[in-house]
Amino acid sequence: MKQKVFGLGFHKTGTSSLASALHALGHNVCGQQNALHKDLINGNINIFTTLAKNYDAFEDDPWYLLYKELDEAFPNSKFILTDRDVDSWYNSCLNHFFEDTTPIRDYIYGDGRPKGNEENFKRIYLKHQTDVINYFKNRPNDFLIINFTKGEGWEKLCPFLGVEIPNKPIPHANKGLYTKKPNGLKKKLWLYYKKLYAFLYHNIYRPLFK
Repeated sequence: MKQKVFGLGFHKTGTSSLASALHALGHNVCGQQNALHKDLINGNINIFTTLAKNYDAFEDDPWYLLYKELDEAFPNSKFILTDRDVDSWYNSCLNHFFEDTTPIRDYIYGDGRPKGNEENFKRIYLKHQTDVINYFKNRPNDFLIINFTKGEGWEKLCPFLGVEIPNKPIPHANKGLYTKKPNGLKKKLWLYYKKLYAFLYHNIYRPLFK
C-alpha cells in the first residue's frame, strides 16, 4: 500500500479536486464519512483509524478534524492543507450548502447552515487553518499547503509526493453548478433542493434521530 496522504482542508477548499488528483496518481481514496457522525461526536476515534488501514488517501469530513490522531496512528504520512481565501471559501459554502447542514457540520460550527452564520463560519475556518499550520510548522517534508483556486497543481503536489508530473491537466471537481448565475434554471432548482433538504433535516431528521 502507498504512503498515506491525508487532506486537511475544510469542505469547499478543493477537497474533491485533491481526491481526483490523488486518484489519478493511483491512490485508493476514502472520502466523506457522514454516516459515522455519532462516532466522531462521541469521540470514538478508533473506528476512523481502523477504517484508514484500508485506504491510502483521505479527504473531506471528518478526516481533516483528526490530523493529530492520524499523525500518531500512521507515522511518516503526508498531510495536505487545501487552502482558499476565506471570503471566497464562505461564499462557496453559502452557494453550495445554503440553509442545509449535516450532523458533522453542526458539530464543527454549532449550527452548520452557512446562511446567517458568516462570522462564525469564517472564525472556525481560520482557526482550523492556523492550528494545522502551527502543528506542522517544523515538518516541511510531511506537510504541504496548496491552493487550487490560485492555479496551483501538479507542479506543487507531485514533488511533495515524490512522483512524476502526469501529462494531463490536474482535475477540478465540483466546479460549476453552485457558481452559476442566481437566476439560472439549474441554480434555482439547486436552491430549491437545498431548501427542501434543510426543511426535512431540521424538522424531521433532527427531532427523530438526534
